[in-house]
This record gives sequence, C-alpha cells and structure tokens, in this order.
Amino acid sequence: MEEERRSTPARHTGAMSLNVEVTVRVNPGRIARLLRLPGGGVERDIQRRTERVATEARRLAPGSIADNISASIGRQRGEISGSVTARHPAIGYVVNGTAPHQIQPRQNRPNARLRFVVDGRVVYATLVNHPGSRPNDFMVRALQAAR
Repeated sequence: MEEERRSTPARHTGAMSLNVEVTVRVNPGRIARLLRLPGGGVERDIQRRTERVATEARRLAPGSIADNISASIGRQRGEISGSVTARHPAIGYVVNGTAPHQIQPRQNRPNARLRFVVDGRVVYATLVNHPGSRPNDFMVRALQAAR
C-alpha cells in the first residue's frame, strides 16, 4: 500500500490554516498474499491464536489429557481455519461428565479385582460405586481465556 501526502497552505483571511490531502493506493496482489497465501499475515495470525488456545487448553486439562492436545491449521476452498483437538480415551467422560455408576474388573473371572491406590496404600476391590463427575468443558474455557 502506498500513501501519498501533500499539504498546501489554504487561502484564508485572518487565521492560518492548512489543507492536507492523502491518497492511498492498494496493491491487490499484496492484499491477496496477506489473505490467501501460506505463510501470509492472516495465516500467521490464525496460527498464533490457535496455538494460544491449545496452550491454555493444556494448562486447564486434567491428568494426562494435556499430553494429547494438538493444534493445527487447515485450508479448504481458500479459507484458513485453526483447530485444537484433544484425543484421549476419557475425553467424552471429562467434557460431558458422568452419572453415578459401578466399576467392575474387565476380566470375567471369579478372582478378578480392581487395583488402585488410596492414601498411599494399594487397595483391591471387586466392585466400586463411583459417585459420577461434573462436566469439565476445559476446551471452551481455554477458548474464552485465550481471546
């Protein structure tokens, strides 16, 4: 974009005044590069913003979900978009929450047990009554926080 400025003293009686004229020339090729080409200003801005959301999502994610969050840029029909994805087996349970439910061992054997640690001690159980969990929509919160 080129900018041309000219100033001329105005003919005015009494007080001094100044007229300013500005001409702006837009370079369509340069605008197209900024908007459409890979590595252009718009793509760089979307990349920066997408990575900012992903970083915030990793900070807010519970447990090992943070290790499974990725950011990517996509192009479709000339449009650029950013995407933040969380791939983890428990993501649906975390985001949507769970109702109270029972947990049983997967093996269908008479002596199958669940093993977990409580207060530093190893505990075995044949059945656990899980109280359920509230939804944790950390991805939406990450998007809102990164604005």
